Amino acid sequence: MDSNVDCPLAATLASRLREGRDELTRRWLDRISDRVELSPNRVFPSEELLDHVPILIDGIAGYLEHPANVVTADVPVIAKAMELGELRFAQGFDEHELLKEYELLGGVLFGFLSRTADDIEATCTNGQLLACAHRLFSAITVVQQATATQFAMRMKARINEREDRLRGFNRALTHELKNRIGAAVGAAGLLSELPDLDLAKRQQLVGVVLRNVGSMRGVLDNLLELSRLEVLDARHHRHVTLPQAVAEAARQLRDAAHDRGVEIRISELPAIEVNAAAVELSLSNLLSNAIKYADRSKAERWVSVDATIEDEVPGVNRLTIRVRDNGIGVPAEGRTHLYERFFRAHASTMPDIEGTGLGLSLVRDTIAALGGRTWAEFVPEGGSVFAFSLPCRREADDAAVEAIDTPASPST
Repeated sequence: MDSNVDCPLAATLASRLREGRDELTRRWLDRISDRVELSPNRVFPSEELLDHVPILIDGIAGYLEHPANVVTADVPVIAKAMELGELRFAQGFDEHELLKEYELLGGVLFGFLSRTADDIEATCTNGQLLACAHRLFSAITVVQQATATQFAMRMKARINEREDRLRGFNRALTHELKNRIGAAVGAAGLLSELPDLDLAKRQQLVGVVLRNVGSMRGVLDNLLELSRLEVLDARHHRHVTLPQAVAEAARQLRDAAHDRGVEIRISELPAIEVNAAAVELSLSNLLSNAIKYADRSKAERWVSVDATIEDEVPGVNRLTIRVRDNGIGVPAEGRTHLYERFFRAHASTMPDIEGTGLGLSLVRDTIAALGGRTWAEFVPEGGSVFAFSLPCRREADDAAVEAIDTPASPST
């Protein structure tokens, strides 16, 4: 179909689109909010972002009226469409939600123009009317493609980053397991070949075997938990409330904490849903580190878990979880290397504490896989804070924020 066919209705329809763009923006906004379960003020979390829609509608109206003015040549319109793709990526939209957004826009605009056309006193042929409708369809498609292309570029960059990280992780893990296996096999070989070794030597070699095999088992247990995150369909992930995830991680470390005289303190937590495997794995590693590196010179040793919901990016709520302790802390020279694979800040000063140096890197990679980030904080009085943040699950945002903002009842 030749979409350049003149239509007597085109100019009037384009004018009506421009006049009604605020109303059309509100309709689109409401339909998106209903579809993706976001409140309207989070779909476009600032006035500047809300201005995307009128500019897109203006670009569509311009092509409807003047088909020679190709939409792809309209730099402001394409720029706004790409910025929208960037925003939707940051907000955690999936591909289906992104495409649905433009399907809703098309429905809003076609419905508006259908009603408007009935009120215009101008005649045109069926072919002219279809050509006009085709131009509207083409304009929406071009704008959608610009948004989807930017979204896809960001997704591809994320996938490439994860693949690079995974390859490096596999190399490092293979090297570490090979060394552990070699040490265990070597010690076992000496035990077999030298049956006359004195008891102290034999116990030393048995200790080498047990430490290396135990270390490998711990690594493999972590990898098994981490593999649960590899399910492609996120709907298959098990989700629990944050208090449940924290309670489970604390339960797993209860005996170790008791043995070292460490109290696990859990603050009141927002009842927001989290990925069970990811959060439990991350908390278990952080709590385990806090327990292992407790300061034995202190009469009172503790590690605490608290969480807040924060607005790090306008309109994108994030759950931040902090694990604090009053332990021995981390030497200043080792702080920049904390999340590197196989790095152990106290390896030279506390060789009796076992570990592979993989725990924090597993936390980092696990949280990054869910679009989050990790960091550490240190205070002059000692101790450490290890924190991570995750995008809030959208369907639970409003309830969780409301729960945080509501003052707790005074205790009786």
